Amino acid sequence: MSLQKPLIIDCHGHYTTAPKSLETWRNQQIAGIKDPAVMPKVSDLKISDDELRETIELNQLRLMKERGSDLTIFSPRASFMAHHIGDFHVSSTWAAICNELCYRVSQLFPDHFVPVAMLPQSPGVDPKTCIPELVKCVEQYGNVGINLNPDPSGGHWTSPPLSDKHWYPIYEKMVEYDIPAMIHVSTSCNACFHTTGAHYLNADTTAFMQCLTSDLFKDFPTLKFLIPHGGGAVPYHWGRFRGLAQELKKPLLQDHLLNNIFFDTCVYHQPGIDLLTKVIPVKNILFASEMIGAVRGIDPETGNYYDDTKRYIESSTQLSAEQRYQIYEGNTRRVFPRLDAQLTQKGL
Repeated sequence: MSLQKPLIIDCHGHYTTAPKSLETWRNQQIAGIKDPAVMPKVSDLKISDDELRETIELNQLRLMKERGSDLTIFSPRASFMAHHIGDFHVSSTWAAICNELCYRVSQLFPDHFVPVAMLPQSPGVDPKTCIPELVKCVEQYGNVGINLNPDPSGGHWTSPPLSDKHWYPIYEKMVEYDIPAMIHVSTSCNACFHTTGAHYLNADTTAFMQCLTSDLFKDFPTLKFLIPHGGGAVPYHWGRFRGLAQELKKPLLQDHLLNNIFFDTCVYHQPGIDLLTKVIPVKNILFASEMIGAVRGIDPETGNYYDDTKRYIESSTQLSAEQRYQIYEGNTRRVFPRLDAQLTQKGL
């Protein structure tokens, strides 16, 4: 919109406040894996528009207004994806339900929410099986991106690395539609890895390293990955990654990866944001909060919510007005071209 008043786009939101009936239906579906007699039908789940409005107006939308953000790129709850549960049929049914709910939210609040799809991934199943849901969500629901789980096993990492041709059918569709993927794991069922404190951050770091050691972006020059949670360990250990790339005879990281990989601002204290924006080029950083998500409490050191990440961008002493604009709006419109087209159509 302008440097003085950019559109504040949160590129990382999940429907964590969905009506309780969604979780009840899911629990019945999980029970039905062992006992088909109790497997619920999709039609058994009935959620009205009024229920959706209430969950959003009292939660995400209320906080967006309080904290000064305008638009959230909205996807199903990450920990609920749980691709390790059941088979492909279970995952595809569950993904379709969750994606439809996010689409309905975007229709009820078109000025504030834009949907991103989860995929019906399942351990050991060819990613090609995800294509019909991806196509439906882009073509029918107006989704502007996808969430891609590099570890459908839930913390056991049984899938090939993201650089493997195993994933190429999804990448080909991403390139065709010009949509990015947020690399986002789901619940950890491995007791060694706490879901939000370890598994998410491990996956962010792992995904980056899988790309670093490969030549994936030579095969897909326009492929775009968004690595959430500030990139895990990546910014903190940027020198390590630069050195490893050098030892592997790879190009400089700005040429090897930074035309294709981006990071969000789901980092929950000022020093972390300051480090992120100092180490990673601002053109590769997108505003996000993951609100209402992993860390919901109030920081006793500041008296503010940890996930009120706009405060950190505003308080930064190293960002110019132009750089804030890029983080809040410009970079996100560039990484999500379909979102940019939708906003342009609205005159924004």
